[in-house]
Amino acid sequence: MEIFWEFTRKGQKLVLRAEDKQEMIGGVRETKNGFDAFAKTFTMTPERAQKGLASMEDAKKFVESFRPWELFLGPGDARPDPEVREAE
Repeated sequence: MEIFWEFTRKGQKLVLRAEDKQEMIGGVRETKNGFDAFAKTFTMTPERAQKGLASMEDAKKFVESFRPWELFLGPGDARPDPEVREAE
């Protein structure tokens, strides 16, 4: 099982990879008004999305604060790899 950030064309996405399956569980994209961020949820939860954050790091902290990987793994000590990967 791996949790990591991966570069995209306009930002980064948070990925959960387990065995041969991969799921995007969050993301950040740069816009003309700052950075937009979201953390995956299975319900209508508007507070898991934020627009106009000041930096990529602030946006990633916002996403990680919701611990979206716990939707799939349950509570635990898992954390994303600090190194951002190139897209495969």
